[in-house]
Order: sequence, then C-alpha cells, then structure tokens
Amino acid sequence: MTELGLDPEAVEVIRIDGDEQARSLDFFGSPTIRIDGRDVQPPGEEEVVGLACRVYRRRDGRISPLPDPDDVRDALLRARGEAASG
Repeated sequence: MTELGLDPEAVEVIRIDGDEQARSLDFFGSPTIRIDGRDVQPPGEEEVVGLACRVYRRRDGRISPLPDPDDVRDALLRARGEAASG
C-alpha cells in the first residue's frame, strides 16, 4: 500500500467469531482480503463459506496461505481506477 501511495492505516480488520457471521459476510476463510468489497482472488467453486484456513493459488501455480502479491497490487490499482498489470 505504501508503495502505491496508500495509507496502510486505512486497513479494516474484521474478526469473524462464528459461522453465522461468516455466512452473513460471505467469509471464505482466513485470510480473506477484500478491497472496496471485492475479493482480491475470488473463491473457487470448491470453497465454502465458514470458519477455515483459506488457501490461495499464486500466479505461478503454487499453493499459498496468502494471495499472490500481484493480485493484491492489481486490486489496489483497480480500486484507484488505474489499469492493472496482466
């Protein structure tokens, strides 16, 4: 965020305390990272809403507990109205 001139203090962390809250927020596991309400990497069909550890697929195909940094960067750029890299 800092690299893009955004304030990291603007990040809102939401604690999910149960399945009901997870369902109401379409929470697909931790961590779920959304920018302006859009998931940085939309969940796949096999993923379900609920309390779980989330798994991401990096752009190079590796499995990761975090989204690809380029997906996060592109989502931040989209939120700013700029073209994202391919």
